[in-house]
Amino acid sequence: MNTTHDTDLVIAGGGLAGATLALALARTLPELRVTVVESFPLSSDALPTSYQPSYDARSTALAWGSRLIFEELGLWQRMAEHATPIRHIHVSDRGHFGATRLHAEDHQQDALGYVADNRWMGLCLMRELLETNVRWEAPAAVTNMEPLVDGVKVSLGEGDESRSLTAQCLVVADGGRSGLREKLGFRVNERAYGQQALIANVSTADSHQNTAYERFTDAGPMALLPHSDADAPETTSSLVWTLDDHTLEDLLAQDEAEKCRRLQARFGWRLGRFTRFGECSHYQLTLQTVDESVRPGVVLVGNAAHTLHPVAGQGFNLALRGLMALVEQFKLAVADNQPLGSLSVLNQYQAKHRQDWQQTVQFSDSLIEIFGQSMPAMAAARDIGLTGLDVLPGAKRWFARRAMGLNARVRKP
Repeated sequence: MNTTHDTDLVIAGGGLAGATLALALARTLPELRVTVVESFPLSSDALPTSYQPSYDARSTALAWGSRLIFEELGLWQRMAEHATPIRHIHVSDRGHFGATRLHAEDHQQDALGYVADNRWMGLCLMRELLETNVRWEAPAAVTNMEPLVDGVKVSLGEGDESRSLTAQCLVVADGGRSGLREKLGFRVNERAYGQQALIANVSTADSHQNTAYERFTDAGPMALLPHSDADAPETTSSLVWTLDDHTLEDLLAQDEAEKCRRLQARFGWRLGRFTRFGECSHYQLTLQTVDESVRPGVVLVGNAAHTLHPVAGQGFNLALRGLMALVEQFKLAVADNQPLGSLSVLNQYQAKHRQDWQQTVQFSDSLIEIFGQSMPAMAAARDIGLTGLDVLPGAKRWFARRAMGLNARVRKP
């Protein structure tokens, strides 16, 4: 710990990634002074005493490996109160016979993954963090950073007021549209998929039976994840539907009954009739990566470092593994009395995490490439591949471990 600085670490962004990192540091390296800068005000009085799941709440798919990380942080018992287990995964190709089915019991697990409301996860994190020594600057925003000989000078802004903090290292965790990342001059590699993701919660006549469906169609993939709603816990699912701009615009103009009808036509009848189509949100699908996500005194994490296609549901799970890898590297640096923001420390973190994100990007992209081609020969190969996954134990085990986020588990710091 460098007492010549105002704080040891500044985390720009108190969302899921920034808050998880702050909690992991508080658990693992309580001697570090950690400051989180967040634009939304925060106080213990502002946190609700109870939580009631909302039908239109946005959610995140958590792999089994992510559950293990939250268990290590002492957070899972609380988070599990409103996390819906995924006990089965069904992968299919619309109009073709090939399909793959994964079952948690085949892997001696209670679940393959979970679905949790973003707001609920944030609330759980805030409750835990307010009991630690993590310092909050909220509402405020990091507006700039200047390198120092032994750290960084971080500029903070709130309305017309501005001030600064000195620290060993700045962690940029303000999301995929990070304005700070752009201001600091990090080069972003971007590839548009030419589609948008429509996000909504939907209801069906039949129970989802804790099954997640990944359905590939000629117009793009769609996923339905089991999502427990307070009123209908067994018939609510979270929908992620990829559409081109024109189809999306036309769909959004329709009433709820027509939205249900069109979804039925694309997904099929495995869950019976679609009876409700909730509030919609959407965003452009883009692959974003940053080749060099570290510099002396600064490191990008989470969506600020990489955003993926949602087809495999790996975005937050990849981010979470990266956060734990960074905590592990900081722990080694403290043990060796190295500055947290030194380039050698941050380069070692980047090298450890790089293979994970490259493999995860390749896995997600390969699904889009394989299932995005409509040629008969490719369709036949997909059928053979999906059927092979379903009957070959080794291949199925590999696919299941990838889905559960266990191929790149970071050991506990």
